[in-house]
Amino acid sequence: MSGTHEGPFEALRSQLQEAAAALADGPDALQGILLGIVDDVDRAVREPLEVFPVCHHSPASAVAMARRLREKQPKVVYLELCEDMAPLLDELRNCRLPVAVQAFAGDIDGFPPAWAPLSVVAPVTEASAEYQAIAYALDTPGVELVLVDRSSDHVFQWDARPQQPSGATDPDAPPAEEEAALHGDAVGVEIGDLRPRFAELEEHLLRHGRVRHWSEWWHQYVELPLGDSDHDTYRQVMLLIGSLFRRLAPGDPHRVRVDEDRERYMWTRIREHLAATGTDPSDGVYVCGAFHAASRVDEFGVHGSDTFEIGPRTATVWQHGLIPSSHAAIEAQFGLAPGSVSIAATEWAKNLKRTGVRPYRLEGQAGARKAKPRKTAAPRPGGTGSAAGDAPLPDRLSGFLQRPPVLDHLDEAELLGWSVDIVRAARRNGYLASTADAIAVFETSILLAGMRDRAKPTPYDFQDAAVTCIEKDRVPGRRDVRRLVEIMMGGDRVGQVSYAALPPLARDVHDRLAPLNLKLQQRGVQRALLDIAGRPELEQCSDVLWMLRRLLPPGAARPIMGERALGERPIQESWDLALGTHQRALIELGYEGVSIEQVLEQRLRRAAYDPQATTARVLEAVEDATLYLRSRRLADELGARALEVLATERSVDGAPEVLRRVRRLLAYYRTSEPVLPQWIEAFAKSGYAHYCTLLPTAFADEQATDRQVAATLGFLFGMEGLALSLGCDRTQLELAVAQSRPQEPAKRALLWAAQVHLGRLTRGELRSRCDELLGNPLLLPVYPRYLSGFVQALEPVPGLADFVVEAVSNAFARLPDPVLLPWLPTLITALRADAELAPLLVREAGRIFPGRLPALDAWVPPWREPEPGTAVPARRADGGHRAALLVAHPAACDAVAALLGCDGTWHVADPVPPGAELVGRHPETAAALEALMAAT
Repeated sequence: MSGTHEGPFEALRSQLQEAAAALADGPDALQGILLGIVDDVDRAVREPLEVFPVCHHSPASAVAMARRLREKQPKVVYLELCEDMAPLLDELRNCRLPVAVQAFAGDIDGFPPAWAPLSVVAPVTEASAEYQAIAYALDTPGVELVLVDRSSDHVFQWDARPQQPSGATDPDAPPAEEEAALHGDAVGVEIGDLRPRFAELEEHLLRHGRVRHWSEWWHQYVELPLGDSDHDTYRQVMLLIGSLFRRLAPGDPHRVRVDEDRERYMWTRIREHLAATGTDPSDGVYVCGAFHAASRVDEFGVHGSDTFEIGPRTATVWQHGLIPSSHAAIEAQFGLAPGSVSIAATEWAKNLKRTGVRPYRLEGQAGARKAKPRKTAAPRPGGTGSAAGDAPLPDRLSGFLQRPPVLDHLDEAELLGWSVDIVRAARRNGYLASTADAIAVFETSILLAGMRDRAKPTPYDFQDAAVTCIEKDRVPGRRDVRRLVEIMMGGDRVGQVSYAALPPLARDVHDRLAPLNLKLQQRGVQRALLDIAGRPELEQCSDVLWMLRRLLPPGAARPIMGERALGERPIQESWDLALGTHQRALIELGYEGVSIEQVLEQRLRRAAYDPQATTARVLEAVEDATLYLRSRRLADELGARALEVLATERSVDGAPEVLRRVRRLLAYYRTSEPVLPQWIEAFAKSGYAHYCTLLPTAFADEQATDRQVAATLGFLFGMEGLALSLGCDRTQLELAVAQSRPQEPAKRALLWAAQVHLGRLTRGELRSRCDELLGNPLLLPVYPRYLSGFVQALEPVPGLADFVVEAVSNAFARLPDPVLLPWLPTLITALRADAELAPLLVREAGRIFPGRLPALDAWVPPWREPEPGTAVPARRADGGHRAALLVAHPAACDAVAALLGCDGTWHVADPVPPGAELVGRHPETAAALEALMAAT
């Protein structure tokens, strides 16, 4: 097949055929691969429409792209990028690169619900060929930019889930840095994914190239040699690499089919545009990845087959915008070595300075020169090219492959500057680095480069040398030496989307927070102080900040002082704001609505009407609607939804949260509304009947916790007055308590507390039961579990606080240490879980126990005092008790007095008159009372 070809690559074919025969002992698969690579290159360079192969974020590709555009001045630029992202590209001029063009879909239609939300990003850096093509096309009159790659919708149509998306991370992996997570879980779309898909080939290249990562191999063996090459050499070499990796790729059926369908898609769109506009193919350039430039599908070329049919998009509505990106985010998204994009940016600046190529930059771009030459219409194509009718291209490939590598001379000044800078950065970050370390890094870099057959150390050699000489055994600060080298080589540049390119919601947020006088687009944390009492207009800023706290990730808006509670008005607040750092999250809010109030309302509705929503979650939405939106309409709607969800629940799992939120909402409406909302009255009535029905089951269910049963009783007892006023019957509650038969000690204590509240059990009977438990040696080990139940009973029956203090005190006094000590952690945990119970117990204990330590010796616990109605020994008139035994036997007292040397005589007390002395002295009152009673 190869023998039929005639052209500039015939000599190269002959050489490769001889090499294949010598290496494989005759014609074999190796010959087919080598000759097929030449055929792919020949086919691409013969194409009437110039195919320009690039690599993702490659400085060599960017320089070659800028040079070629200035030479040829094409009228149409076909770019491998999602076709639905075209309207956003003009907004790049309002951003500071790197940024990413994003397509986002929150509500999906036609995809599995578990995939939501869908997100596609295409990062753009200044040192990329795609940016040069975009800047040229948008700022040159008469030039059209056409995006020809599959749409964002087709990206997911062709996705073979359930594997993780490109941006997904391993759950066991350490958390990524903030800058590396700017893209979130979005699927990355890039131009030129030029990396071997054949693992053995990549391992072979890395081992023989004496490098650690593919990015380092590419920098050393492709970027540097192609940095100064001419257009034809660059183009043929990139086509060769793309064809090689394509032919050696493993036969993953799905991936191969997606790659080929993308190529069919792009060439179909190109031919459609050429036919619709009548553009001459020689006036255009097709910018695509080198992997796709060496395509072998039948649809390849302007004269290719038209049998491919592009399927329709789903009904999913896609939102498009720009989000900030960073070098670290790009590296994490596409599996590049840390620091490789920063090194590429440095290499891009060096290439521009060395070659003198003038790059393209969008007018108004951050950092662009203000003075711009007057734009003129694009001239006719010129320069070297592959258009039809041009002279055959020379064979640059043979010379490049046979040329020995050019050894770059050691730039001692540059390396010395690197060594000094890294030592200075290391000292600032806590390392004990000195001048000796700078010398060691300098010499070690040269040594490592020599061991790897390089005359000039690369940034990767320098990085390894710095880690070896400076880091030693530990990292004293937040950054290690490898990270410091990455920052020094160009830093992790983080892009920014300007105000003009933000969606309406984000611009509205910035406008409403303008009274704070802060640079909200600036990265980092800024402190905002709101004196709302002195400046009432700041209350609107407070409302916005609280909603942002509810909608954005933690850290975007964090309150330092102040809180938002039902029925309270703010006076002073203090906030830490990092909206510039979390700009991506704010922009994605703009995909959901035009204001944060609309987005919050949609999210509250979505949470309330979720099929898995619980009553507690719906009540939370009701509270948030009242707290943040102050919307009675939405609160009533969600409250009605809470009634529906409550009727479907068959357990008391959410009872504690339901009780807490209903109490808070009820207290708010009672103080702020003249009449309770209809939904909360219906909720109290329905909830009373609902939890009465579930109470016996909850007592018997082993899965129901003590806290859940206590919360159920708390709802019933707390809502009892309102429920009875609305027509409920207390008999239902009494029957539910009578039907409860708990087996666990804690739940049995809860039942006893409920019976005391209902009047079916007196305190004396309850105390007797506890005394019986303490008096039974067999029940002592489980007595602390009864006490845990009594502590939980403070939730529904707070009036038992004094009895709980008594029971806990008796336990500390009578329980043996082997039983008491293991129970103490359980008691502390229970009190910590229920923050309302601990103050109640402490306050009651402070009322019962003496306030001073000396009074404790003579203190008698109230529960040990005789109850009213029991016989009390008679007292003497002077307040003392009669010593009847001493009076009857005085000899014992006389003997003690003689022993102590005391002299004295016995005093005979006057007899105590029977009855009350006051009545005997003043009988008139009793006589009048007798006459009154007789008359009635």
